[in-house]
Amino acid sequence: MAKDSSNSLKEFWAEIPRAEEDVLGSIRDWKNVQIALEEDVIWLKGFTDEQAVSSEIQQLPNFLLYELRDGLLFRKAALVPSKKMRTALLWTPIDKALRLAFPSFNNNFFGIDGKIEIKLKPSEEEHSATALLCSIKEIREAIIALPKFKLEKIDWMVINDNALFIGTPLLSFPGKTFWSKDGHLLPTGYDFEFKNMSSLLQRKYNAGRDQWLLWNENGNVLYLNKEDFRKLSVSSFRLTEKSQEWI
Repeated sequence: MAKDSSNSLKEFWAEIPRAEEDVLGSIRDWKNVQIALEEDVIWLKGFTDEQAVSSEIQQLPNFLLYELRDGLLFRKAALVPSKKMRTALLWTPIDKALRLAFPSFNNNFFGIDGKIEIKLKPSEEEHSATALLCSIKEIREAIIALPKFKLEKIDWMVINDNALFIGTPLLSFPGKTFWSKDGHLLPTGYDFEFKNMSSLLQRKYNAGRDQWLLWNENGNVLYLNKEDFRKLSVSSFRLTEKSQEWI
């Protein structure tokens, strides 16, 4: 009896130019995927059905996905094979083999000028807020009236005419809240489009973990030195207020 292959598992391969290696950082945590090098081409295999149709794959430039059938590589919905399966390749798990390298870019206050487009998107997961950004004008009177025990676990710094508070429990002031992830402060309700991007950016741009990276919903970032934060107290707030001009 002939073997019914309609229910057999599909095996997906892919190729991408070696010049595009940097973009593979977005799928580096797919530990089931293996990678091999051939001259100017990077070969990948081991994708699941879900990964093969994912947005992460679709957004990779110059990325060609194939289905392996009887030793031949077919493009999606193609009846004729594009090429033969490569042999004698040395395969390694992508998370161990991939050398990550990002193009350089310059950062300004809530502004990035460079080649990498970092996107945040609404997240279905809930995370507790650990930071609060609010107008100093709006909280000036309220903070002076707070008891000491509500302030002693909070660190803070001034950003223009705003105060950024970090610590829990957060103060109940009006403002914008953030949650922490791998040294990033992300707006509550948002996460990176590619979840593994947080650790990659930290390794590249904050290896010493001496900064907080504060993001807004548009994917723009502000670098904050942790040494610039101080313990919150009524006296530290008043001293800072005297040194600033908030009208």
